[in-house]
Amino acid sequence: MGSLPDPGEVTNPPSPPPPPSFDDFQRQTSLMTSCTLLWKELSDHFSSLEQDLIRKSDALKAKFQALNSETQLSLKALDTRESSISKSMSIAFEALERTTKRSMSESQTEEPEVDDSEGLLMKLKSFCHKMAAKKFWIFVTSRKKELELFRSELPKALAECIDPPRFVLEAISEVFPLSSASNSYDLGWACVLLLESLIPVMVDPVLGKERMLVTPTIKVKAEEIAETWKKSLEERGGIENVKTPDVHTFLQHLVTFGIVKDDDVDLYRKLVVASAWRKQMPKLAVSLGLGDTMPDMIEELIGRGQQVDAVHFTYEVGLTDRFPPVPLLKAFLKDAKKAATSILEDPNNSGRAAHMAAKKEQSAIRAVLKCIEEYKLEAEFPPDNLKKRLDQLEKAKIEKKKPASPAAKRTRANNGGPMPPAKAGRSTNAYVSSFPSPPTYMRSPQYPPTPVPAYPAVPAVYGHGSRSPPFAYSPEAPPPPPPMVGSYPVSPVSFPAPYGGYSNGMAPAYQQAYY
Repeated sequence: MGSLPDPGEVTNPPSPPPPPSFDDFQRQTSLMTSCTLLWKELSDHFSSLEQDLIRKSDALKAKFQALNSETQLSLKALDTRESSISKSMSIAFEALERTTKRSMSESQTEEPEVDDSEGLLMKLKSFCHKMAAKKFWIFVTSRKKELELFRSELPKALAECIDPPRFVLEAISEVFPLSSASNSYDLGWACVLLLESLIPVMVDPVLGKERMLVTPTIKVKAEEIAETWKKSLEERGGIENVKTPDVHTFLQHLVTFGIVKDDDVDLYRKLVVASAWRKQMPKLAVSLGLGDTMPDMIEELIGRGQQVDAVHFTYEVGLTDRFPPVPLLKAFLKDAKKAATSILEDPNNSGRAAHMAAKKEQSAIRAVLKCIEEYKLEAEFPPDNLKKRLDQLEKAKIEKKKPASPAAKRTRANNGGPMPPAKAGRSTNAYVSSFPSPPTYMRSPQYPPTPVPAYPAVPAVYGHGSRSPPFAYSPEAPPPPPPMVGSYPVSPVSFPAPYGGYSNGMAPAYQQAYY
C-alpha cells in the first residue's frame, strides 16, 4: 500500500493559467458585436411587424366604419326609394282619378277657347288627359308664334298624362327618328321643346334627377329610337348632310331619357361641333359627358372661324382664363371684315356684292354685341365703335333703298343730255335716243338755212315707258343711210346693251321724217 502524503508536508503549488491572448479578446469582441447587431435587427423586425399590424388593424377599422356608413346610406336610400315609389304611385293614381273625372266632364262641356295662357293650358291638358298625341302634335306645331308661352305651360300639361314619356314619343314619332314629311326639318323646334318640357315631369318627387320616372319598356324603346337614328346617318350622307334641328333633337332625346353611351362619345363630339351655333349646344355637350374634351372642341371651333361659338362654350365650362373672350371676338370681327372685302373685290360677284358684304359685316357685329352684353364685357371691349359702325351700315342700306326723286334726271357724262327712264331699256322693240333734242332750225354748211318741221304729235306712252315713236327695231346695227341734206350731225357714241344694243361705236340712223 502506498503511503498517504503528510498533510503537513509542503508540496509544489499548481502553476497559474496562462493569460488570455489578444486573439481571444478580439474573438470575444466580435462575438459580442454580432450578438448586438442581431439583437437590434430582430428588435427592428418585430417593431416593423407590430407597426404593420397596427396599420392593418386601423385600415380594417376604417373600412368597417366606411362599410357601416355605406350600409346605413344604402338602407336610407332604399327607404327613400320606397317612399318615392309610393309617392309616385299616389301621384299616378291622383292623375288617373283627375283624368277620369275630367274626361267625364269634358264629354259634357264644349272645347276650351284658346285666347290666353289659361285657355291654352286647358287645351293642352285636354289633349294630355285623352292621350291624344297626334292631335296634341298638330296643335303645338301649328302655333309656333306662341313658343315662349308653350315653354312655360307644356310641363304643367304633360304632368296630367298617365305616361308622359310614352305620350311625347308618340307625339314626335312622325318626325323623329325618321321623318315621313318632306318639310319635317322645320318641326325640329317642336321636338326639342317637348323633350325639354318632359324633363321636369320625369324627375322623381323625392330623389330628384337621380331617378327618372320612366318605365323600363319606354326606356328600351327610346334606346331603339336612338339606334335607328344613328343607323340612318349613312343613308343621309353622313354628319355633314344632317340638318341641325335633327341633330339637336337626337342629342336632346339622349339627355332627356338618360341613354348616353360612353362608346358613342366621338359621335356626340362631331355632332356638337357641327351644330355648335345652336344656343343649347354647350349645355348639351356637358350633359353628354364631353366636359373633358371641351378644350379640344373650343380649339377646333376657333380653327373653323367660329370664335363666337367658342366663347359660349368657354363660359359654359369656365375656361375663360385659357381662352380669353375679347381676343376671340376681335378675331371674329377681323375675319368678317376680310370676308366682306373679298366679296367686294371679287370680279365674278354680281351687282349685289356690296349688299352681301354689308350684310355679312352687320351679322358679325350684331353677334359680337350680343355676346358682349350677355357676358358683361363692356369694360374690356367697349361696344360704342361697333354700334356706330352698325348705324353707318344701316343708314347706307336705307339710303340705297330710297326711290329716286322724280325731278332728278339721269344724264350722260359726255353731253349732259337727259337719260331715258330705266324701263325703256327693257323693251326689245323700243328705241330711245340719248342725244339732246335737235333744234327747230338747222344750218348746213353747203345750203342756206332751211326750216325743219317739228316732231309730229305722238302718243304720250308707246309701251314700257318709252318716249320714242313705235317703229320696228332690230337688235343688230342697221346699215348706214344715204347722206341727206339737212341731217343732224352727230358724233359716234357707244351705247350700252340695255339702251338699244349699240356697241359698235356707230351712231344710230334716224328716219328723215323725224328731222
